Amino acid sequence: MKLSVGFATFSLWLAAAATATATLEASSLYDAASPKRYSVHAHSCDPAHPGKHCRPAHIAHQGGYSVKLAESPYQNSASNCPAPAPGGSGTINPPNAGRCHPVGATAEITSLSGPNGHIDWLNCGINGPGWSPAQVKIEDLVVVLLDSARHTTFSPCSDQIIATFKKYGQHLGIPPIILASFAMQESTCNPSAVGGAGEQGLMQITPEKCKGAPNGNCKDIDFNIRTGAEFFVATLASNGGDVFSTIGEYNGWKPGMTYGDATRAAHTCCRCQNNLDYLHQFLNGWMQGVNAYEMRLGKYHNVECP
Repeated sequence: MKLSVGFATFSLWLAAAATATATLEASSLYDAASPKRYSVHAHSCDPAHPGKHCRPAHIAHQGGYSVKLAESPYQNSASNCPAPAPGGSGTINPPNAGRCHPVGATAEITSLSGPNGHIDWLNCGINGPGWSPAQVKIEDLVVVLLDSARHTTFSPCSDQIIATFKKYGQHLGIPPIILASFAMQESTCNPSAVGGAGEQGLMQITPEKCKGAPNGNCKDIDFNIRTGAEFFVATLASNGGDVFSTIGEYNGWKPGMTYGDATRAAHTCCRCQNNLDYLHQFLNGWMQGVNAYEMRLGKYHNVECP
């Protein structure tokens, strides 16, 4: 992870904020007394094809966020899973899809596509003039509940870690699976992980963000997750709610980034590159309750280093 945006005093705006200048307050949009509300909009199914996953969608409204809620691939065993269709039930359908490439979302997860779109749409422009992500909001995303894959994909995360994802997800008004997905993508949920540039812990926090860590321990689970979560929310606000740009920025992506920019360090520091499969792995792997590394999601694989 390459953290490049400084923290600001902020209040959560996810339910209604429209500008990057929103003032973030300490209070959360999440209301613990407000129950989730689900509306079923799609079928239940379980794919017949190994290595692919089909999931139905719901709409979930919880506190300060609403997202399409897809069921985990580990739930439901109905055999009547229909063929995936771009833009069909259980797939992303953003109002501002951009013009670079068709969304290409599929109910099944494949090496190149999934419920949150095709890798060429997610990476729009990277192989040309530069990354130009579609303007997608957090409520447009298709996700699964963290608990649905707690003992499968997210099994490397301890009960304490899962509880902390939920704590800060609820406090900041974002789906806890977003935080869990960052931890799996960045460190495979290893609180002792240290990156090549000194990144620390579960969320791979860069050293300059470690000020205030208890006893100087940036790997402290609560501090580490809170710091990563607050960075994500602050960046989301500064990006005007653009969730693709915000997720990409966690790996050092910037609008305008080209393939050459991302791979410039390939021959000197392989792991210092930007992971060109990052968005697909994050959005169509971890956030669907699927292990992006075991499925080897993506097409670039540029950070699979010796």
